Amino acid sequence: MITVQSTINASIEKVWELWTAPEHVMKWNNASEDWHTPFAENDLKIGGKFKYTMASKDGKMRFDFEGIYTNVVDSSLIEYEMADGRKVKIVFESQENGVVLTEQFDPETENTEALQQQGWQAILDNFKKYVENSTL
Repeated sequence: MITVQSTINASIEKVWELWTAPEHVMKWNNASEDWHTPFAENDLKIGGKFKYTMASKDGKMRFDFEGIYTNVVDSSLIEYEMADGRKVKIVFESQENGVVLTEQFDPETENTEALQQQGWQAILDNFKKYVENSTL
């Protein structure tokens, strides 16, 4: 599994809300400024589904990132399986200096593991920036 991690200077409640609410996902879920998430839906419960449409801003590329939740523990843990069978585990750990958010995921075979780790870390870094600058 590949692991990415970040410490976010915010409350666990704020981190959880901004991570899971579709209207917020659409604002942070991109690895670079030339991509965005124009659509997001999220049914956060075991057996529930999520779907995020990720697209290049120039309109040349787009794909749906989707999966089914296999485990959800409020403000603590999210696990899901993607359409291709790969598994993802996200742990939210409240600490004195904020929330440590750790994602572990099965790699795909199209891109190198290093490239996948860079991409997921970039999205996580974008989330950290979004949360820490949000007035919610």
